[in-house]
Amino acid sequence: MAGRLTHFDADGAARMVDISDKDVTRRIAVARGSVTMAANTRTLIAQARTTKGDVLAVARLAGIMGAKKCADLIPLCHPLPITRVSVDLQMSDNGVEIESTVKTTGRTGAEMEALTAVTSAALTVYDMVKAVDKNIIISNVQLVFKDGGKSGRFEV
Repeated sequence: MAGRLTHFDADGAARMVDISDKDVTRRIAVARGSVTMAANTRTLIAQARTTKGDVLAVARLAGIMGAKKCADLIPLCHPLPITRVSVDLQMSDNGVEIESTVKTTGRTGAEMEALTAVTSAALTVYDMVKAVDKNIIISNVQLVFKDGGKSGRFEV
């Protein structure tokens, strides 16, 4: 099925992929992304001196919530029985680096949930510091690892 877009039927109409015949397997997905910002903004975050509170703690929770709500946000995404979500945020020389790991046991992978966790966390960082820095860049959001299911292992 390589090269075939599975979310379209023979007439080109969008459809939810039928996963009922897929095997239930353990699945894991890891995604990463970056939030770049000015030095003074990084300092405010690192010292937890924003008026809205601890940016990294709030963004971590937003990422977890994003993963859990993925099927509500992405129209053709299957709801998953997520067994683990972690969202790690680290200060870097340019801003904040975000990594999310999502695990499930099911018939479809957790890639979209991991990507949604990263983007939800990144958008939350932006929201919490936009009052002092409007030149924030969210970038490099990508799947870096997945395992499980018919397509097997993928790693950047």
